[in-house]
Amino acid sequence: MRRLVILLLVAMLVVPVSVNAGTIGGKDNPGGVPGQWYVGDTPSNVDPNKPVLVFVHGINSSSKTWWENNNMYQTALNNGYETAFIDVHPDKNMWDNGAIINSRIRDISNHFNQKKIVIVAHSKGGIDAQNALVHYGAHPYVSNLITLSTPHYGSQLADLAYSGWAGWLASILGSKNDATYSLQTGYMNSYRPQIDNHTNRNRNKIYTLAGTSWGGFGSALYWGGLYLSSYGSNDGAVTVNNSRLTYSTQVRVSNWNHTTVREGGTFQYFRPYLTTSQTAGFSLAEAAATVEPMEQEPINISALHRGGQFQKEVKQTFTVEENVQKIDLDWLSDKQTKDIKVISPSGKVYTTFVHSIDQEIFKGGHHHSFQITSPEKGQWTVKAKKDKAAYLMTVGFHTDLNEEVVLEDATFELKNKGQKVKNMNVDVKINKDGKAKADFGMKVPNKGKVDVDFKEEGVYTITLDVKGTTKNGNSFERTIVKSFYVDKNGNRY
Repeated sequence: MRRLVILLLVAMLVVPVSVNAGTIGGKDNPGGVPGQWYVGDTPSNVDPNKPVLVFVHGINSSSKTWWENNNMYQTALNNGYETAFIDVHPDKNMWDNGAIINSRIRDISNHFNQKKIVIVAHSKGGIDAQNALVHYGAHPYVSNLITLSTPHYGSQLADLAYSGWAGWLASILGSKNDATYSLQTGYMNSYRPQIDNHTNRNRNKIYTLAGTSWGGFGSALYWGGLYLSSYGSNDGAVTVNNSRLTYSTQVRVSNWNHTTVREGGTFQYFRPYLTTSQTAGFSLAEAAATVEPMEQEPINISALHRGGQFQKEVKQTFTVEENVQKIDLDWLSDKQTKDIKVISPSGKVYTTFVHSIDQEIFKGGHHHSFQITSPEKGQWTVKAKKDKAAYLMTVGFHTDLNEEVVLEDATFELKNKGQKVKNMNVDVKINKDGKAKADFGMKVPNKGKVDVDFKEEGVYTITLDVKGTTKNGNSFERTIVKSFYVDKNGNRY
């Protein structure tokens, strides 16, 4: 009997056993239980022509994100919409969460007497929701899908978590989970055809919104925006380019960050698409014919990364070349650290930084952010003290030199445009599924192609540490991170 009870308890922990609706603010304390769903308050006048709005949260979050310190739920209620909220796993991939959403959508539809549903999803929740509609077949219950800054083509921050420099920290923070793994751009490049070429892909219309603000200096999203700036406009977590699909309708791109894009201020923009009508289906051939590959912009060199673990004290150095207008230095650690010094080539010491806590891919990590204008050229030093800690140092350079060296996405060719850079050497580190796979160097006078001829299935992360000389004879250094996926047949994505 004791063994049976234990097995039942384990099963209850693994499988969401409750499919009943809770109530916001009710005794069930909604929010945070994967597989549970909740119904909002009933509007004073229920309009049968309005769909039910079902909200789905993103990575490292819960359904509470829609009503705690957020007026999105209240805005929907004030506008006369019935609402429901689904909790999915904050650390699982789209296949696991898609199955949950598929089941709960059917429960919610029954609860509201088969009234049509519009899903409003934030961040990775949009990927999970589309998986439920297309792969698991929940599309008949839903008219439209609204995605708020969803990384439909992955997030380069997920790539960073599996790179050589960030690996120690990501492991300690628990960032290396199924959710982050599935958000790597290489994995998403292999995932997209599975959904985009599916016969159910056009059963529901998709409307996207995206942001271009990082929040204020020193915020966790500012650091994310700084890193992602090498890949284009972004909201501190997701690039605008990755937030849209070739067959979706882009509703608006505005100065939202990854937090404010899910708040009530965006409601007015997607409200016209809260309809009960549903797009007619297409055949598989018709659906596939409408999909065009997403063109990715070349990656430029705007940041430098260093990281690892230390006990008691650690020292890192980095080089600043001429004509740099400003540097943003972020020391991301698993522990808050008070004793951090940034020392210029002439010996000037900077100790003032802004502290914030990450809420996205590196959730729980402590950001210590410095901003230094008109930095001296030469070698800088960073010293940090703590009993034991892991860290990732990121230095963002504000300078025209960033545009001089680019990595072509399709060919993995590193190109020197030759206007300001004389020459450069590149140390190449390749990780497979977060573990070291290859390490080699290459000289790049004008261009050089990175050898990525791997056949073993998995996600590979390339870290390129670039060191070179400008035309004026000064040293510079940067880091580029890129991922790709190899399937079981040896095909690369």
